[in-house]
Amino acid sequence: MTTPTTPRVRSYQDLDRLLALMTGAEKHGPAATSTLDALWVLYDRVLRVTPGTAEAAERDRFLLSKGHGPMAYYAVLAAKGFLSEDLLPGFGSYGSPLGHHPDRTLVPGVEIGSGSLGHGLPLAVGTALGLRARGLTGPRVWVLIGDAELDEGSNHEALAFAGPAGLEQLHTLVIDNASATHGWPGGIASRFEAAGWSAATVDGRDHEAMYAAFTAPHPGRPRAVVARVEPKPKP
Repeated sequence: MTTPTTPRVRSYQDLDRLLALMTGAEKHGPAATSTLDALWVLYDRVLRVTPGTAEAAERDRFLLSKGHGPMAYYAVLAAKGFLSEDLLPGFGSYGSPLGHHPDRTLVPGVEIGSGSLGHGLPLAVGTALGLRARGLTGPRVWVLIGDAELDEGSNHEALAFAGPAGLEQLHTLVIDNASATHGWPGGIASRFEAAGWSAATVDGRDHEAMYAAFTAPHPGRPRAVVARVEPKPKP
């Protein structure tokens, strides 16, 4: 794994500069920029994990299921000191730890290696169940998925299980940039609510609205937050 060699940035205003350091043909720019604001709010104000506690048992877990286009994730991790921003210009190049999908064995703070869509939510359910079995009730599990991942049946099996199982530690953030093939009558949040989840829909660029939705109480139920976004141009 790599360790930070440059100071932490800590500023949302610097994220565009960090994103601009990453170049190449496989950028998946809209996928990255649509997640930027939500990722920042999570890491800046919600997740209880730091570079120093990235392997602590009591840390919060964040799973990036929407692994393609991970530039925003790398930028936020660099801003928060998990990795050096000196690594960002090498994104996607031979020998770089920053691949086109994050690798948990190469990037500090990354919990899962992603690839095929639709795996993150089932993995998050398993993580929450594992924490429960170990008696670790403090850590929260967050998973970020894209709206198009809800075309995958594995996600529906996972969300149908999590509600009746009362997985209160589980939180799903759905980035809705209108890329799903099928869509859902009544909106994505209604699908989670029908399965026994607490759910809300917010503006995916409104930091205060997302923070309120991320931290709302949901006793005895898993939580889903649908963040609607229009992808902004990559700098």
